[in-house]
Formats: sequence, structure tokens, C-alpha cells
Amino acid sequence: MVANIRSGSSPGGALYYNKEKVDKDEAEVLFWQKMLEPFDKHGRMDVDACMDCFWPYLEANRRTTNTVFHASLNPSPEDRLTDKQLREIAQEYMERMGYGNQPYIVFKHKDISREHLHIVSLRVDENGHKLPHDFEARRSMEILRDLERKYNLHPSVKGEEQADKVGLHKVNYREGNVKHQISSVVRSCLRNYKCSSYGEFRTLLELFNVSVEERTGTIDERNYAGIVYGAMTDDGYGIGTPFKSSRIGKDVGYKALQKYYERSKSALKQDGTLDRLRQTVKDAMSPDNTREEFRQLLKADGIDVVFRINPVGRIYGATFIDHNAGIVANGSLLGKEFSANAFNELYPAPKEAQQVAERQAEQKHEVQNHAANPISGIVDTVLDLADTQAYEEQQRQMQQRRKKRRHRS
Repeated sequence: MVANIRSGSSPGGALYYNKEKVDKDEAEVLFWQKMLEPFDKHGRMDVDACMDCFWPYLEANRRTTNTVFHASLNPSPEDRLTDKQLREIAQEYMERMGYGNQPYIVFKHKDISREHLHIVSLRVDENGHKLPHDFEARRSMEILRDLERKYNLHPSVKGEEQADKVGLHKVNYREGNVKHQISSVVRSCLRNYKCSSYGEFRTLLELFNVSVEERTGTIDERNYAGIVYGAMTDDGYGIGTPFKSSRIGKDVGYKALQKYYERSKSALKQDGTLDRLRQTVKDAMSPDNTREEFRQLLKADGIDVVFRINPVGRIYGATFIDHNAGIVANGSLLGKEFSANAFNELYPAPKEAQQVAERQAEQKHEVQNHAANPISGIVDTVLDLADTQAYEEQQRQMQQRRKKRRHRS
């Protein structure tokens, strides 16, 4: 079993996301704790009723910014669990994570091949104090291993799948043997994901701290094309010396990648292949979310979104990486409603950030113009010199007049 835990500033986004799934019969409310019944008089899920139960905690909050606890629990596709078992697993998980006395609601999702749970709760107690969250990921993992043993569940990784997981650890330059780490990541990505373009493949590899660069050109009237791989830091900066793909093998070289893109393109064109990804992204797109909360909602469903953002904070591209289905797709591949413009309208850059970025860009532009334009510098110097000469001539004439006056007197 695998858990994805995310935070947020308001539970509304997570609740609306799950409501969308419930309304489409892709999920159901499994149970709730320390909350009133989360349904309206027609039996439909009522987000306002849920928020009414959360408000006393949020109003008591003192300084906590990310007040939302949103977790997804993902059993193996081979596990077959009853609703009673799922309720018990969720209750024990929340109790041991320290949320046993908190209000929370549990949803059972059934929109992919395996059923999984989403839990929405709060990170602040009724007195407004933040709950302890030290070593949260490690504690969560330990609890899941215990639950796997207790309910005789399949481990989260095994066999060939485990080898692939090992290959998909982020590259850590300090651990050494960088070429082996990179080759393991690249080959694992080629086995487990479909990317129909170089840009999508590059975005995928960068998640695992691997850079890739296509190098094409002409030497002595002969065309050449090659691939260069390298390591990256967690901040996205290159580190160490990149190397040619030939140092790994032909299976990760330029020609092999072109064939891989074509195979992926054909596979992604099959009817229904992108439907689940498209619908999940659409369900998470809500004006009630921030840009970061949108990311976290998708993350809870095993999907990473990578926004490409310009210096003033505007989104000019988006790539979605569905780790469950092994699909990497740019927004343009999913449709017009997932374009950069659509996301800019939904999640505009903060005005303050835009103003700061614009001022910095203007200052940088002025400095660059002055330094990069020698003609401009020469003109400024000539004008300064002309002003100086004019001033000196004026002073000389004034002195001559004073001398003439003294001579007359």
C-alpha cells in the first residue's frame, strides 16, 4: 500500500474534487467522523455541510497556513478489500497518524483499476493548535507496512515492479556511480512510461534529477544527431560532466528514442487511453483551488503536473505525468481546455509577484542595454562633454566682461 499526503490552505478544494468524483459515480462517501451527515435533503454530497463542521477548527486556528490534511491510501490492484476492511484501515491509519480525534471524511475512489481511499481532514485541533507532523512520511510508511501484514495485503512493490521502482529513485550525485544511476532511471522510464515527444521525455527525466539534451547539426557536410545525459540537483541545476548516450548503450540513443516516441504516439492515440487522465485533471481544475492545491490534488491521485512559468509568473506550458497509467502528456495533447491560457485564467500569477518580477526585468533590461550598447554610451559621453565645454565657455565670457568693467573703472 502506498500513501500520498498533501497539505493545503482550505479544505474546500479537496472536498469539491472528491464531490466531482462522487457526482460522476467514480467515488462514494465511505464514512465520516466527528462530522454531521455530509448530504443534502436529496442525498447528494453537500460540501457546505462538511465545511460547517470544519469551520470551528479553522476559526480557532492561530498561525498555521496549511491547515488541510489530504491523504490517499492506495492498495495493490491485486488486493480485494471489503468496505468494512477499508473503513478499518482508514480508521487505524488516522488514529496512528495522530488524527483520531479530528473531524474527517473518507471517500472510496473506483475510477481506476484499483480502488483507493481519499481522506480529508484538518491539521489544527479544536483549540487552533497545529498537530505534530514530525517525520510524517516515515511514520506513514511504517503504519502502512504494519497494515499490510495485519490484513495480508500485497507489498507496495515486488518482483519486476520492484526493480523498476529501484530504477526510478532520484539521481543523487553525491552517492557516486552517476552513470549507473542515470542509465537505471532512463531505462526504467522507457519501460514504464509513454512519451510522444522529446519535450515530454525531458520533463519526465527531470523529475528524477536527470537532464537530457538532443544535439544535432552538420560537420563536413554530414548530418549528425546524438543524445547527452547528465545529473541535476533537486533545484534543477546541472551538476558534474554530462556524457554521450553511447556510454550507456544504443537503446537510449537518438535513433532508439525516435522510435520510442513514435510507439508512444501510436499507443496514446488509442481510444480511451487518455480519458482517465483528462477527466482527473478536469475534476481538479476549480477556482476554489490555488495553483499549488491543484498540484496537490493531482499528486494524491498519482499524477504530477509540471508548469512552465515565465519570469512574471505566467504559465506558458503544462505537462501531466500519470504514474499509475505510465502516461506523460502535454496539456495540448489533452485538449484546448488544458492549454496554458486556460490555466492562466484559472490560476493567475499573484499581482505582487508579477510587479516584483516586472520591476526586476525592467532594471535588468536597463543595465543590459547600457552595457550592451556602446553607441549609447558614446552618445552619453559626447553629450556630457558638450555640456562641460558650454559651461566652461560661459564662465570664460563672464570673466572677460568683469575684466572690461574693471578696466573702464
